[in-house]
Amino acid sequence: MTITQITLDPHDRFSIGDEAIIGPIQTDAGGEDLSSQVEHLDDIRVRIGTLLKTETVSFLLGAGASVDCGGQLIGSVPLVVERQLQKDGIRGAERPRIRKWVKTFYRAVQAAGGDGAPVTRENILARREVLNGGDAEAMPANFEQVLAMLIRWRSALPKDDGRLRIEASPAIDVNADDLDQCIARATRALANACSLPTSDKEDGLLTYKNLVRKLLTRPLNLKRVNVFTLNYDTLVEQAADAEGVVLLDGFVGTQSRVFRPESYEQDLYFPAETTEGRVHRFDRVLHLYKLHGSITWTGNQPTIDDPYGVKAAAFDPDATDPLLIYPTPAKYGETLGLPYSELFRRFASTVARPQSILFVIGYGFGDEHVNAIIRQALAVPSFTLVVVDPSPKSDFITLVSG
Repeated sequence: MTITQITLDPHDRFSIGDEAIIGPIQTDAGGEDLSSQVEHLDDIRVRIGTLLKTETVSFLLGAGASVDCGGQLIGSVPLVVERQLQKDGIRGAERPRIRKWVKTFYRAVQAAGGDGAPVTRENILARREVLNGGDAEAMPANFEQVLAMLIRWRSALPKDDGRLRIEASPAIDVNADDLDQCIARATRALANACSLPTSDKEDGLLTYKNLVRKLLTRPLNLKRVNVFTLNYDTLVEQAADAEGVVLLDGFVGTQSRVFRPESYEQDLYFPAETTEGRVHRFDRVLHLYKLHGSITWTGNQPTIDDPYGVKAAAFDPDATDPLLIYPTPAKYGETLGLPYSELFRRFASTVARPQSILFVIGYGFGDEHVNAIIRQALAVPSFTLVVVDPSPKSDFITLVSG
């Protein structure tokens, strides 16, 4: 087991376990030592290039990998989500009408630790002015905990009816329909925020294109690179399309693309120039596994032609039932059902292979069902874990590298 950590900050370093193999890069009084930087970066490139020639290479992408394209982190309430909820739930200009589910949302933010969350009519309308002004700061409440609070409140009520009253300041008084509306709109706003890149962050897609090109430099006699992502966005797909790369993503079909995980076992070859020549392996192929679903997935009733009941199409912002695992307390249980259980099974079996390496980018190790699989792989002596993090603070990293 080898744990490699790459920290990308002004003092870049490359360490294996607690041993700093490279860096940090030092600067002198006159500024940056550019020759030292070039030397260290060249050394890192050589080492990463060597790692990329390992028998089984996989990548795990988290929310941090999408930030440069406008992706949202959920350590606080994303402003784009809050703006969407205010737009949907507040109508009128002179005498605005605030729907009750909007008030419910802000009460959940307050209950999740968002001190200062607007819970009165006046404060909610004042918050709208700040949001429209463009200078708003995100409310300091973990969005996953906000959703967890709403779901806990909803679970206390009968399935289709009931009213919840909690003595507080101000008091909580909501019915089942308000909670259903609030949960549906909050999760949908999060899904819509994953239509990336945003108009002002299109240059961020270049990073994905560069990554895709780099992954194709592996010798053809090695296994295809596996890209596992916890993100709902389609940045990997867009980069692959731009680079002419074929993604084996578990879906088959032309007019109707349905989930068929056996397609991961397929490969692409093309014939030689002569009929007697050997076939050649097509070099522009990657495997993509979207562990938490995608904004392009929809759930359907399983049929003989669509055994998993999962289809993929162009993203529709007005769709009512995208097939996603939202950041809620139910996400672990949802990974046990199809199609996610099949994707996670393949993730676990891939990283546990001998001579396997996993590059982790933008993932903060906050999902225990993902961490459990990585811990299992760490028990394999030949497994290497490479963590790319601008500021590694996860207890998971401290534990496994200690």
